[in-house]
Amino acid sequence: MPLQAVRPKILGFISEQASAWLVALVVLLVGVALTAVLALTTADVYQQQVRQRFQLLVNERYIRLEERFEDQEQRLGSLRRFFVNSHNVSREDYDGFAQPLLLRARAYAWAPRIFHDQRQAFEQQVSLQRGMAFSIRELNEAGTLVPAGERDEYVPVLYSQTQSLLGSPLGFDLLSQPLRRSTIERAYRSGAIAVSQPMSLVGVEPAYATGVLLVAPVTRPPTAQMPYSEPYGFVMAVISMRQLVADGLPKPSRDNLVMQIVDTSDTQQRVLYESDNAVGDSSLKAIRRLTLGDHVYALSLRPSQVFEQANRSSVTSILAMGSLLSLLLSALLYVLVSQRQRAVRLVQQRTGQLHQREYELRGAHAQLRSVLNAATQVAIIATDLRGVINTFNAGAEQMLGYQAEQVLGHMTLESLHLAPELEARAAQLSQVLGKRIMPGQAMLVEGSDSLHEAREWTLVRHDGSQLTVNMLATALLDDHGLWIGHLAICLDVTEQKRAYEALAARDRLLKKLSAHVPGGIFQFTLEPNDNWRFIYASDGIRDIYEIDPGLLQQDAKQVFERIHPLDAERIRASIRLSALQLSQWREEYRVQLPGRGLRWIRGEATPEELPGGGTLWHGYVSDISDLKRVEEELRALSITDSLTGIHNRRYFQDRLKAEMSRVRRTSGTLAVIMLDIDHFKRINDRHGHAVGDGVLQELCRRIAQRLRRSDVFCRLGGEEFMVLCPNTDGAQAYSLAVELWEVLRSTPIENVGTVTASFGVASWRIDEGVDGLLLRADSAVYAAKQAGRDRVEAERLPV
Repeated sequence: MPLQAVRPKILGFISEQASAWLVALVVLLVGVALTAVLALTTADVYQQQVRQRFQLLVNERYIRLEERFEDQEQRLGSLRRFFVNSHNVSREDYDGFAQPLLLRARAYAWAPRIFHDQRQAFEQQVSLQRGMAFSIRELNEAGTLVPAGERDEYVPVLYSQTQSLLGSPLGFDLLSQPLRRSTIERAYRSGAIAVSQPMSLVGVEPAYATGVLLVAPVTRPPTAQMPYSEPYGFVMAVISMRQLVADGLPKPSRDNLVMQIVDTSDTQQRVLYESDNAVGDSSLKAIRRLTLGDHVYALSLRPSQVFEQANRSSVTSILAMGSLLSLLLSALLYVLVSQRQRAVRLVQQRTGQLHQREYELRGAHAQLRSVLNAATQVAIIATDLRGVINTFNAGAEQMLGYQAEQVLGHMTLESLHLAPELEARAAQLSQVLGKRIMPGQAMLVEGSDSLHEAREWTLVRHDGSQLTVNMLATALLDDHGLWIGHLAICLDVTEQKRAYEALAARDRLLKKLSAHVPGGIFQFTLEPNDNWRFIYASDGIRDIYEIDPGLLQQDAKQVFERIHPLDAERIRASIRLSALQLSQWREEYRVQLPGRGLRWIRGEATPEELPGGGTLWHGYVSDISDLKRVEEELRALSITDSLTGIHNRRYFQDRLKAEMSRVRRTSGTLAVIMLDIDHFKRINDRHGHAVGDGVLQELCRRIAQRLRRSDVFCRLGGEEFMVLCPNTDGAQAYSLAVELWEVLRSTPIENVGTVTASFGVASWRIDEGVDGLLLRADSAVYAAKQAGRDRVEAERLPV
């Protein structure tokens, strides 16, 4: 038969021609599979690149907005310093300074503080300066500006520089609207820039009406006579969020980002600004914090449809090109295989020979494969039945410092061990097993309670140093199950032991330190699913809350059950605010303990944001009950007269100022009764100061019994006393003074006799200050003294 007629078969039935097709098909399938893998990898890379581009755009947009927010604070600060450093600012001066500041702000305004008694003169003065009628106005229910009603204080807009085509609402009283009033009050209290809640701006086009109001108080520079002064007016910046954020940004049709700004302190979570462009179909999202004045805003950024169109994936092109290349390669391989069919038989013969050689070498190289597959950080030592080492891998050379040539056929496994340790182990095994165990077999024999378990041993290195290892020793068997030697696998645990010892020492030190720190140290987490948990709590927590620290690590809610009901919600809110703003948490609150009852606790903690979401606090808590008690005692001593036990002059002055502020707001009534003991110096001279002190104490006791709970009885000094009578007019105060005069003179005092006093009555008048009221009361006492003492002098009506 000719050679060409011989057609070798694959597996006995597949022709050579069919095998070429089979190879081409396999190559085509592999090529398609590789193309699919490449496409998937490209898709992953594309997603990473898209995320990177999105983060770059987010960072650039966030930095730009942050600079704009800071720029608005600086511009308002410069306007504030202009008023602070100028004695008198005219409208021309204001316009010349404020007009260049109008960049991304709707308006800047100046509003002085005007009290009720100054309103008429102020309106007349401004009307003369402007050449037209001017009045302080407010918005009625229809949204129209009308003259403002009667109030104790006004803050009208006097100067305004605006970009609005509708003009500025001059004369608009900012205290007439609750939202603007609260902003001004916060700026007044803090002395710094305050920002309003989201509001609808007055005098601004509807498209730019949503925004905020920045308010900064203006005070006079401090002097030696007045180191501190209250603000005499406020400068304001009217900020439209659309103008501040959208100005200078790409048009919606070209903008890659969709933005949304929300005030985090706004309970309604109203949107201050939202982009007009459409949101893309993507899960990417970034949230940043922007600070303006005393407010923190949440900036939410998402990719737009423009961003998605500009970042399309090339996966489809890769699939098409890869499939085409796979098809061409499979066709080429088909041609090559079909042209080299005669080489198939030679390949089959050579393959059979290689398989035979592999089978013959498999047994000889079993140990070699085990050594080669071991890690270089592990020492693998094999011995024969006599214990002589015949395998010593690279890990053993590195670990023990011997070269393989020095060990193989010359040393035993026993010679590498520390001799006293082997002897001690051999004695222990001999006692357990009831037969003598030689030291050379101690590392190979297991006790009755273990089977082929790793054990720590001390090996001696080539340089004489000792090394602690974790060694597993086992029998080595051949293919027929015959015992041909031993195999020892050693792992260096020196550094591991040092690390364990260092960790144990650190834990002991931490426990010792926390035991001596007053209070408790803790780590506390708030997870995204509103799960409260203590990661760590020192033993001091047990004294603070009377709860075992181990229980707190299982359930943190037990702590909140100890917190006083009036403080619990405040503490929860402060923790959430600290997590939102990543600000220092510091609170004082009460706890109700089963054993010690009501205690005061102070807590401080520093937050950090966890990578996987949530917040971790590091802090401590301490018991400040004794400090609170001392504070209350010191406060009581500071407002109490030490001799008589009634309130002193300091307390009287504070209460009088508070009551006068109240009557100015509510138009109520207020009266004072002043009394001076007649001839008190004679009592001290005749009977001694101890008797005089007793007279003062008895007088206070008698008068205090007849006063109402709302009245305030104080000693001004010496023999002068004052009674503050809230919600009392002059006639009622006079009747009370007569009653007190009768109580005092009706019963003689032991060892002294009848003691009398001169009383003066004065009631508060509109627009009268503290000094005026006290001067009239003192004048009434003086009149009683001049009229012969021992009487009550009513207040005199104004002429």
